[in-house]
Amino acid sequence: MEHIQLKVDGMSCTNCALSIHKYLENQGVSEPKVSFMEGEVQFDLPLEVKKETLIKGIANLGYKVRGQEEAAPKKKWLDNNKDRAIFCLIFAIPLVGHMLPGINQIPGVHIFMNPLVQLALTIPVFIVGMGYFGKSAWNSMLNGIPNMNVLVSIGAIASFGYSLYGTIIGKGMEFAYYETTATILTLVFFGNYLEDASIESTQRALKDLVKAQKVMANMIVFDENHKEILFNVESDTLKVGDLVLINSGETIPMDCKVLWGEANVNESIVTGESVPVFRKMNDILLGGSTIENGTVKAYVTAVGNDTVLANILKMVKAAQGEKPPVQILADKISAIFVPLVVSIAIATLLGNYFFAHNATGNPIGFGESMLRAIAVLVISCPCAMGLATPAAIAVGLGRGARNGIVFKNAKSLETFKDIKQVVFDKTGTLTTGHFEIAGFKMLSNQMSEEDFKTLVYSLERYSNHPIAKCISGSWKTNTSINWNKIEEIKGLGIQATDKEGNQYWAGSFKTLVDQNVEDGHNIYIQKNNELVGWVDVTDQIRPEAKEMIETLHKQGIHTILLSGDRKDKCEIVGKALGIQEIISEQSPSDKLDKLDALTAIAPTAMVGDGINDAPALAKATIGISLSNASHIAIQSAQVILMNQGLKNLPMSLGLGRRTYETIKENLAWAFSYNLIAIPVAALGLLGTWGPTYGALIMGLSDVVLALNSLRLFKKKLV
Repeated sequence: MEHIQLKVDGMSCTNCALSIHKYLENQGVSEPKVSFMEGEVQFDLPLEVKKETLIKGIANLGYKVRGQEEAAPKKKWLDNNKDRAIFCLIFAIPLVGHMLPGINQIPGVHIFMNPLVQLALTIPVFIVGMGYFGKSAWNSMLNGIPNMNVLVSIGAIASFGYSLYGTIIGKGMEFAYYETTATILTLVFFGNYLEDASIESTQRALKDLVKAQKVMANMIVFDENHKEILFNVESDTLKVGDLVLINSGETIPMDCKVLWGEANVNESIVTGESVPVFRKMNDILLGGSTIENGTVKAYVTAVGNDTVLANILKMVKAAQGEKPPVQILADKISAIFVPLVVSIAIATLLGNYFFAHNATGNPIGFGESMLRAIAVLVISCPCAMGLATPAAIAVGLGRGARNGIVFKNAKSLETFKDIKQVVFDKTGTLTTGHFEIAGFKMLSNQMSEEDFKTLVYSLERYSNHPIAKCISGSWKTNTSINWNKIEEIKGLGIQATDKEGNQYWAGSFKTLVDQNVEDGHNIYIQKNNELVGWVDVTDQIRPEAKEMIETLHKQGIHTILLSGDRKDKCEIVGKALGIQEIISEQSPSDKLDKLDALTAIAPTAMVGDGINDAPALAKATIGISLSNASHIAIQSAQVILMNQGLKNLPMSLGLGRRTYETIKENLAWAFSYNLIAIPVAALGLLGTWGPTYGALIMGLSDVVLALNSLRLFKKKLV
């Protein structure tokens, strides 16, 4: 099934996204992801549906679809809210200006009181407004999800039509509400511009990551005399295997491996760690990082969507398209909000016309009733409810990405608020996972040291376990044994059979048939169930682990060590770090059972990095993986800590809680705003300028949400 990712222009609020979402579902697309903030639509294309059909359908809804690789379209006049607002403002000022106190004393101003002049000034604003709001409103109604532009369009059409009717019957002065039409459209354009700018600022962290992908590179090529020649090329033209020269102050164009030279590299764009890291020959360089000092020659190992940075962006953007549970209620209300507001506006018109009186006790008349109804239409803001969650999610995901915390879905951000306990694997998680051989012993006189090492290497080379990698790396030889059969048994070790039928084990103490031997070693080697020797390795506790555990305890988080390692080794690590509960000697199936029991007690996060941890990561309330973890562990986790970022675990928990708090604040504002603003407008408390004030207040309501979301960039997380 092909995964489709489209850039879609013209989405302005959550109702736009709901329209596209509903259309795609009606076409058989399962769980499409639509982000109006990013202007992106992602979905898996059903086999029976053509991509071109869906693109045409989205375009027919009134949105502009362009390919992922297509260059940004050239800017056209009146193609953005800022230009539209300025254009409309030029015509709106004379319409409103003549109404200011004392302005009539200026010669010639009275001409703007002429209904025909007002009509002439209003028509350009009305055409531009209906070309944008009217078209969007019509398409949204055709799709069954009327958006905010329906409210704006009805208000503008009502005031313009009422004024035009008065002009036609010769009572233009009594029916003159042209300025209402112009100010509504102008101020809503202005509000949309402010909203666009505010939303764009919530995306700034991700935009920084995108910019880091597009740099120039010094590509090395060789002439016929094998002399190096440098070509300055764009990074997106590089291919895997190309050679590049990177000097001090330059950005690493793509993921590379150092061939020559040494350098201190600032990887903060990817990991959030501002302290430079030392890189030498054979070390990996992350694309988007910066060489602070030094010079290296490197060859490109990954380009385009295969780089670490691109994958971060891909996961974060996918997470933005996800809807956390708290968004479901807001979406349901947004879907019925516009019809509800139109009903309230009609009730306002009729109620005020038949029952309301002015200060002198006289009926307020149809014109004043209409103004109050229009004020209801333009002051209400379904966008506020739709923007409340995405704005906070965008900032939360962006801040996480800039600090080496990648959330694979938005639900994880919300779920973090409930986490009460964190379970840690030991090897490679709380410890460095970089083992060194501490010693070994052979119990068989019939085997030389070289033969013993060859045997151990031949077994351990088939395992991805950190201990096995250490041994096979240290004792590598070209004379390894060719096995007739070999398999890794999770939680135990490696079992093999040679061509003569001899059976071998390289595993834990549990694999021993005769366990009346010395205990406490890491790897036991057996031949035909007879112990022939053992190997011991040492592993260091991560330097940041103790402080991280202490921080979790201060946050009221219960910590648990869950490992398949020996009890004595687990207790050494657990007690050194102050971990509150230690569970050792667990097989992968045992880990799953323990996770089930723990999550039944309280929401639980699991941190691990090995293949054995993958099922547990998937089983936990939230699975957290380190970036150098096995591929399957990363796939099973919902959160990834980049560059061994264990120290960022408390920050990730804090970010989840703060993001949820921000979502609640935003939703509280959105609901309370509409609950207060709509009755105020309906009762005429905004005066004769009600529609104008309503349009201005509505535009600013979304800005308040964006600004509150931006506070998340500065909030203390730990």
